Amino acid sequence: MTKSYSRGHEIYYDGTDWRYTNNEKVIDEHRPCKKCGRTPTPEGYDACLGHIDGASSACCGHGIENPYTIID
Repeated sequence: MTKSYSRGHEIYYDGTDWRYTNNEKVIDEHRPCKKCGRTPTPEGYDACLGHIDGASSACCGHGIENPYTIID
């Protein structure tokens, strides 16, 4: 079984959809971060980071991994 994380919540791939491990529901982009409890901004950024000028990608780590920012 393929596993990963979405905003700090463990998920798995069932062959068709990515699902939350704790309740088997299809992942929802509006589920809050497991660490800070905030949902993403309307633009899709991690709420605790917001928009970072010059970044092509950024993640707060959600309590699972180290945060990172990739600047172009």
